[in-house]
Amino acid sequence: MRIEIEERTLHFKQPAGTSRGVYTERRIWLVTVTDGSAIGIGECAPLPKLSCDDIPNYAEVLRHFCDEVERTGEIPYEALRDYPSMLFGLETALYEVRRKKEEGRDVLFDTPFSRGEVGIPINGLVWMGTFDEMRERIEQKLEQGFRCVKLKIGAIDFDAELELIKQIRGRFSHHEVELRVDANGAFRFDEALYKLELLSQYALHSIEQPIKAGQWANMAELCRESPLPIALDEELIGVNDPEQKRQMLNIIKPRYIILKPSLHGGMMGVREWVDIARDMGIGSWITSALESNIGLNAIAQLCSDIYGDAIKMPQGLGTGQLFTDNIPMPLEIRGDQLWRSEQ
Repeated sequence: MRIEIEERTLHFKQPAGTSRGVYTERRIWLVTVTDGSAIGIGECAPLPKLSCDDIPNYAEVLRHFCDEVERTGEIPYEALRDYPSMLFGLETALYEVRRKKEEGRDVLFDTPFSRGEVGIPINGLVWMGTFDEMRERIEQKLEQGFRCVKLKIGAIDFDAELELIKQIRGRFSHHEVELRVDANGAFRFDEALYKLELLSQYALHSIEQPIKAGQWANMAELCRESPLPIALDEELIGVNDPEQKRQMLNIIKPRYIILKPSLHGGMMGVREWVDIARDMGIGSWITSALESNIGLNAIAQLCSDIYGDAIKMPQGLGTGQLFTDNIPMPLEIRGDQLWRSEQ
């Protein structure tokens, strides 16, 4: 077995704004595993200043783990718990190699989605921008047929963001269009409940990460008192031990958790989160984290394997059209669903 690493920089078609800043380009590492005639490619893509494995010597550490996989033929899962983006890339590449060797098929999991028989419902993502920019992006998503729209909030004036949401609700009821908002931790705790009460007037599905991560007691209070369901995202980053995962969810008791393999433990870690959350009656969905189509393809197949044939809740898998220089994969958005054509 041989593993090669290639560093790439992808470029956004338009700046991607969050409350943490604006992305114009994306650095990733592709790992290519060759075992006999079978080749598998995985994507290692930490997010700057967010991933727990966003480290200065990333390429060096990745090479170390690749060397170990070359030597043993196995992924050192426990050693990679604190390096989720590396784990995800290696899992993807090795799963692909093993499928090709065993079945001669270019899939990671044998599901109706992977076979191109069904699509996965997804939300339309509206990035932060000026009032007019966000309104135009919302219009585009609705025209494209999305029935679930997710808005990044926290960058412009809160009253302007409320006005945007009010305008959408003036045209579409919550039966017609599901609205989700993502604050990326932008609210101060002392103002969060008031803002959640204002947002709840518009029949939103949920809000992601209203306050910054790491404030378990404050987040637990918000989850108890909020009239709007709260979903955890950044809160899960760096919580990699199964018992700590259970402890955190037991303390905070969110309505939902949102899972990204590159941030939340690779495929192994995501499965752990889903199982623990199910035991506690907590809902979940899976999203990409600005990966290229290599990562998106793997995340979508994982999603279909975890949630089964008929996924009802829209997932966050609509990021495949973000880059000018994306990597071609057999993925296509049809209406508000992501489809895959088996190669």
